[in-house]
Amino acid sequence: MLAGLLVLGLAANASGIDSCIGPLCVSSTATMQPRALPKRGGAPITLSSITRVRTKDGSTPPTLKEISFLIDKHGRVNSKAFPTCPVSKLEGATPAQARKRCAAALVGKGTGKALVTMPGREPFTIASPVSFFNAAPTEGKPTLIAHAYETVPSPQALLVPIVVQRVGKGRYGYRLEVKMPEIAGGFGAPTLAEAHVGATRERGGRKVGFIEAYCSGGRLQVEGDLSFTNGDFFPATLTSPCHFPR
Repeated sequence: MLAGLLVLGLAANASGIDSCIGPLCVSSTATMQPRALPKRGGAPITLSSITRVRTKDGSTPPTLKEISFLIDKHGRVNSKAFPTCPVSKLEGATPAQARKRCAAALVGKGTGKALVTMPGREPFTIASPVSFFNAAPTEGKPTLIAHAYETVPSPQALLVPIVVQRVGKGRYGYRLEVKMPEIAGGFGAPTLAEAHVGATRERGGRKVGFIEAYCSGGRLQVEGDLSFTNGDFFPATLTSPCHFPR
């Protein structure tokens, strides 16, 4: 699968990349807000990522198979502080229905788009709101359910479990793997994956964040890997600056 792995000439800045392998190009950003964070303990943050896939020649891109993230260890996921949503409430639900049924467990939102190339039809783009719900733990590990909805070739909800795993890998303390679902009966290739995850609630007289972090070394850092069904593989290290409150 990694036959397409190349040492990329990354056009990288503090929080994003824009790179190509042959005709396939990927741009990705990651940010964490707010940037003013304490030296220890933690404060609520929102983790945002935007990934775009395109081709230089206008051809149909290969299908994005998986996105994985290693996330900075200077923080934590407070999944136990938030209600959970069972999968049964999300099956067959439209985006509006899902958010209504599991409003208390909603911890993030986003958008997904895909280019659909079906036989006998001109290529077209479909889009869906994406919702992230706190779910029951998986073998004790915090778990999210990503919910999207498609109408081609028939209406259905797309549900993707995302398990937050603890790791000990230098700067990183958490790993997330997002396996992309089959889109439009296998005729859809994702072109946009946007997510903003981070909710707060009052607990014990203080505001608790679904994700909390503190500042260490002037930055928070995410390492991302995107793999495609044709074997192409895009690694990237993305940083988001932070500082202590004044």
